[in-house]
Amino acid sequence: MRLMVLEDDPEIGQWVYDGLTREGHVVDWLKDGREALAAGSINSYDVLILDRMTPGLDGLSVLKALRAAKVATPVLFLTAMGDVDDRVEGLEAGGDDYLAKPFAFSELKARVGALGRRSSSSAEQTETTKLSVKDIELDLLRRKCTRAGQDVDLNGKEFALLEALIRSNGRIQTRNMLLEKVWNMNFDPTTSVVETHISRLRGKIEKPFGDTVIRTVRGAGYVIED
Repeated sequence: MRLMVLEDDPEIGQWVYDGLTREGHVVDWLKDGREALAAGSINSYDVLILDRMTPGLDGLSVLKALRAAKVATPVLFLTAMGDVDDRVEGLEAGGDDYLAKPFAFSELKARVGALGRRSSSSAEQTETTKLSVKDIELDLLRRKCTRAGQDVDLNGKEFALLEALIRSNGRIQTRNMLLEKVWNMNFDPTTSVVETHISRLRGKIEKPFGDTVIRTVRGAGYVIED
């Protein structure tokens, strides 16, 4: 895979770079957030590995800028900021996973591999596939959503959440199922990231059209029924 690492600590950066390179990956190691934003905007990466606190531009700001530019590459945060609020902030901004410092290289390797496989699988599925339910259509290749022929502007996580609900084919998706599918997270009772994104998604695909698409099943989860 081709990876980008944003890490300004020379010791950690060199360790991560050497380890991932030994695993056979092509790694661009950058130490400045502005350089990382430029590289992430023009190059095609399989996974981005971003430190939260970096000079020039912090990792969270890099992610927000990339997501605003419709760059959907999976992002893993490397961070010493281990508080729940910090983790949720990164996930809600469009991050896919986080790894708190200090960490074992074996765990970094596993998490990067999981994100890379998901990215590759998504790319294969989007070559010819479009998804639709009711009057909503997702163009998975162009990462574009329309409803009743009108463009709906979704960020990366909102798009992935709607995709997961549509792919469920009318089956209820629990909060934990959506955490795993969209955020690559196991159960975390402290995060409200699913509820927050469901609310935002409803504001974009329901409110302007005056009806309900995503149904909340009390005590179970969420579903879109055709």
